[in-house]
Amino acid sequence: MLNGFEKETKDLTEYEEEVLLPLMIRGFENHVGVDRAITNREICNKLRAKGYDVSEVRVRKIVNHIRTHNLVPCLMATGKGYYITNEPGELLGYISSLKGRREAISEVINVMQQQYMKMTGS
Repeated sequence: MLNGFEKETKDLTEYEEEVLLPLMIRGFENHVGVDRAITNREICNKLRAKGYDVSEVRVRKIVNHIRTHNLVPCLMATGKGYYITNEPGELLGYISSLKGRREAISEVINVMQQQYMKMTGS
């Protein structure tokens, strides 16, 4: 869990793992290729229309679980939404984008640590 975001980043609940996770895994099978991308909001709206209780924040958490447990290979995320790619170049570009985000976060961490040391004199 992330400090200050405990509710949003907590582990999957039993309901999410047993009910929503399988639904989302099956649902992504219909979203191969960027032209078939589905947004977080669309996922929520479809699930809610069928009576399921889910928020956009928890959809992101479930997607993270799907990815980190390799449950849907090559699951991409872009401004157009989530989709599965079969294009190696597209996947490589996404990996590069993730690495860039990681580097940007590392830069912020380094600056915050410097500011902490200045603040505390350590």
